[in-house]
Amino acid sequence: MRVVLGVSGASGAALAAACARHLSALGAEIDLVISKAGERTLVEEIGPEAADALRAQATRVHAIMNVGAAIASGSAPVAGMIVAPCSMRSLAAIAHGLDDNLLTRAASVQLKERRRLVLLARESPLTLAHLRNMTAVTEMGGIVAPPVPAFYLRPESLAAAVEQMAARAVDLLGLGRPQAQAWE
Repeated sequence: MRVVLGVSGASGAALAAACARHLSALGAEIDLVISKAGERTLVEEIGPEAADALRAQATRVHAIMNVGAAIASGSAPVAGMIVAPCSMRSLAAIAHGLDDNLLTRAASVQLKERRRLVLLARESPLTLAHLRNMTAVTEMGGIVAPPVPAFYLRPESLAAAVEQMAARAVDLLGLGRPQAQAWE
């Protein structure tokens, strides 16, 4: 099974690394595409080695402007895509079909092929434009999943909360046994 992992420039870079770990645990091949702002956020929030560590977990790494990559076509055998974190800029581009880079093009492909697209949209508070873009993506079949901690699980650390949110995102792809801790 092959999954696209997009990383945009919103805060929450740790979500990308956690999603990659959970996808790997399922045995998924990861096609990774990181925006320029995503690269910067990985460095700012995790450290200078973060982008390389994430690339090391991927099966294939694609340049953000390589719109000729296999994942830019519906003929590529992909099970779905997660954008973690998903900036409001990327959300807007996906919502309006602005396939101006490989991340937004790959997301559009998931929608047109009726595959799962999970967007860990990161912003607060939300403007009306953000909400309308979320509505548009949802109406097209995408899943907008803001990374909100499951406080009822009483996470012992921010890292534990991040792992749970990433596991939940991977579960939304419906690829295998659930990774996230369930409510009991």
